[in-house]
Amino acid sequence: MPDIDLLRSFVSVVDAGGFTRASERVHRTQSTVSQQIRKLEERLGCALFRREGRKALLTEDGERLLSYARRILALANELTDTVGKGARAEAVRLGLPDDLAVPALTEIVSAFARSRPDVRLSVCCDLSFRLRFALAQGDLDVVLLKREPDGESCIAAWPEQLHWVGHRDAIPAGDLAVPLVMRPAGCLYRERAIHALERAGRRWRIVYESPNLPGIQAALHGGLGVSILDEQGLKGLGAGCPLLDDAFPAIEATELALVAHPGAPDSAHDMAAILRRFCERQRGPAAAPRGAQAAATIGMGKPLAAEPL
Repeated sequence: MPDIDLLRSFVSVVDAGGFTRASERVHRTQSTVSQQIRKLEERLGCALFRREGRKALLTEDGERLLSYARRILALANELTDTVGKGARAEAVRLGLPDDLAVPALTEIVSAFARSRPDVRLSVCCDLSFRLRFALAQGDLDVVLLKREPDGESCIAAWPEQLHWVGHRDAIPAGDLAVPLVMRPAGCLYRERAIHALERAGRRWRIVYESPNLPGIQAALHGGLGVSILDEQGLKGLGAGCPLLDDAFPAIEATELALVAHPGAPDSAHDMAAILRRFCERQRGPAAAPRGAQAAATIGMGKPLAAEPL
């Protein structure tokens, strides 16, 4: 394996277009760079450059080496960042439901990452019941998730009113089973729909299943069946999929909750404060924080971030 330092000088000569400019990039004399290239050529047993005046042009062997050299240097930098500087960076692991990964929220999360180079931010978009499990296992630090109202302690919560939605033509006649467009088993909305129909004595069947909101919306637009969505999820449907609350039994409300793991780092609390303000702009004031976790998360003397990013 050629020395990393030799490969770095080789790539610098290629990128600079000559030995003189390359020496300036690597802060060495031109003669030192030339010696390094000769040493690299000796180790590989081939010529890497052919000289035309002041230009240094790659030979065929040089062109083949260039691709490998760039990949080796990139891996070397990645190793240094991960094992060295990266190991000392504070990590924030954020969980979001897929129907909240909207451009506005994504930009806020991206702005946080750009403003905090000392923090390694990772984001997971998934179904709420999976986010809840990952938080309990300590695999996530802060999550926004859909859940039963008046549940466990949280930083803040926003009520969600659910609605039946779909094409009128999808409403079954007589005693026929209701065709449902739903997320996979475990989804709170799916459980709400099935329980409401069964309490009303109505039959049902799953005709389309998708783990994400765009898939649900596409199936509704296609008239495959009916579903239940909150008001945020209704925004992308348009007039072609009206509310069908008058044709089906009432759905009990759910809530969107912002929850942090008890062991979340300080930067996770900053991220939680930004998420809370975002949700309040989208959904109105949050319910008062409840339980021990609320006190632990926003009552430990850590000021909330002054302004959203």
